[in-house]
Amino acid sequence: MVLPADSHVHSEWSWDAPGGSMERTCARAVESGLRAVAFTEHVDFTASLVLADDLDEYAHLKPFVTPDGKLVPPGFDSGGYLECVRRCRDRFPSLRIITGVELGEPHWYGDEVARLLGAGEFDRVLGSLHCLPVGRQFSEPPYLYRQRPAAEVLREYLAEIPRLIKSSDAFGVLAHIDYPLRYWPAQAGPFDPNTFQDEFRHALHALADSGRALEVNTRGPLHPEIVRWWRDEGGDAVTFGSDAHDPTGIAHRFDEATAMVEAHGFRPGRHPHDFWTRTG
Repeated sequence: MVLPADSHVHSEWSWDAPGGSMERTCARAVESGLRAVAFTEHVDFTASLVLADDLDEYAHLKPFVTPDGKLVPPGFDSGGYLECVRRCRDRFPSLRIITGVELGEPHWYGDEVARLLGAGEFDRVLGSLHCLPVGRQFSEPPYLYRQRPAAEVLREYLAEIPRLIKSSDAFGVLAHIDYPLRYWPAQAGPFDPNTFQDEFRHALHALADSGRALEVNTRGPLHPEIVRWWRDEGGDAVTFGSDAHDPTGIAHRFDEATAMVEAHGFRPGRHPHDFWTRTG
């Protein structure tokens, strides 16, 4: 079976991908037989609280941290990115290269998002939730798990997803609905998705009602229950994303992910870059 497009990839044009390279990622995609890739670069506006201990693991983020401990994402160079896409399309004519962005918390930044997308230069737009409020500030799951019980953090995250969907129509695909699970703390015990079935189903139902697609993100653990609930709640379409931040991560675990999605009744379209859609 031909692998689907990797619809969630980062290159040097994403601020948190120092090892990224659009050219080397394209070369690796061609070598591996991948026919399409979407470079969905980070566009983030939320400044988030971080702890010094976390920066020991993510040292490449230190240049973006202010003295008061806030991670402030830099702006996105859309012109440089689009020029790089043009060069790579010329160099790799057999590979379909899809332009895109990953919008962090787009429901909080409607004006900024509208200005970015106004030119209509992006083919694939992902919507993501990385941060949650902490009082009047914001932070990501690693910080939040140190402040509150893990179950509480995950439930708050899943409760924010419907608000994201209902308050922003800027994106066509919801990325990594299971994002907090990448950082699930060991002290919380093994993660059981069924414990949070109601919360997942509520978020998935809102997404299905909006007519948008769900991304199966292969960077973290794969949970077939989420795909099953997506189908149960009326979800019609799925994309696949490695969330690669360097060339070695392209199409990571796609064999496993596509088998899982196919087992739940989704099938590929006519072209590798098409969404997988529900049958029956």
